[in-house]
Amino acid sequence: MAQPYVFFRISVKVFFKGSVGMQLGQFDKRFNSSARSMFASKAARKQLKYQMLIVALALPGGVIAAPHSGDSHASVADQVIQAQQDALGKNTAGKGYGPQSPRDIDALFGRNLVSFGTAPKSSEMNLCNIHFHKNAEHKGGQFTKFAGNGDGHGYGTGYKYVGELSAEELAKPAAEVCPSKHGGLYPGDTIEVHYVYSSARVHPGPSLGACLNDAIKNPQLRVEAQVMVLVNDAKAKDFRELAKIGVKGGLHQALNIPGDTGKPVQYGGSTTGPAYNEQGSPFQVSWSVRPMVTKVHIDTVGEWCKGNVFREDHAHGVRNLVGHYELLSPINP
Repeated sequence: MAQPYVFFRISVKVFFKGSVGMQLGQFDKRFNSSARSMFASKAARKQLKYQMLIVALALPGGVIAAPHSGDSHASVADQVIQAQQDALGKNTAGKGYGPQSPRDIDALFGRNLVSFGTAPKSSEMNLCNIHFHKNAEHKGGQFTKFAGNGDGHGYGTGYKYVGELSAEELAKPAAEVCPSKHGGLYPGDTIEVHYVYSSARVHPGPSLGACLNDAIKNPQLRVEAQVMVLVNDAKAKDFRELAKIGVKGGLHQALNIPGDTGKPVQYGGSTTGPAYNEQGSPFQVSWSVRPMVTKVHIDTVGEWCKGNVFREDHAHGVRNLVGHYELLSPINP
């Protein structure tokens, strides 16, 4: 009994050497070409193939790759992210940059004392843009699970909802949702929605450019941030309603920002996005970040992506969490 077991262990070791990420088709091809020289019997080859496939699925490191969903990103090493953080510190040191975003909203300490006027309440400003990022840019509250380093360009990183979802909520939707070259959206995904407001006389439109006009190039900006988790449940909230806009009191407004997700954490920061991983953002923003997550029906997000005044059809990448105290404002609880 010992000899077949030793032979099987050696076969597995040789067969899988250098094979991380092998697809099932590759497995079949390599096995069929190798096993014919080992066994004349088809039955013996079939039994060995079954045993080796079981081992492959159990081995750490992903010998057999998961089916590609269009949503995965190779994760860069910790050193890549640290180099970006070091570059951010170097490129902003002594240059007068104001506080930056995103941040851990549960951590109140910060050393950046560059002050700017806190923007008025959003009800006293004009909504100029709505967009969202895949995974939360901020960390805190119910979104503290790190998604990983991602690709180093803002995709596959950020923070995820820490709660549990049912199998029904995670069921695959009938159609692709907000597809892009970086992948689409799937049940269980976390998104951070930014409702952007401007003190300028503007109306809702695409990008940050919609928040500026010829009369005011440096308006006060406020972002109302709400983290959401996508579920395949028609009883969950309708994203189209949450992104519904209209005019109230002569001002453009988002009419249905959730009001049941906790007291917003307010702080002074900046615009976000992965373009600022190594550079400081020069835009000053008053932030209101809600600490609790709301569940949204994934199909309604897909419908919104098919057509809206903001021309948003996919999720944006996220900026690395800012950790330099010199780039963070103190939060007043």
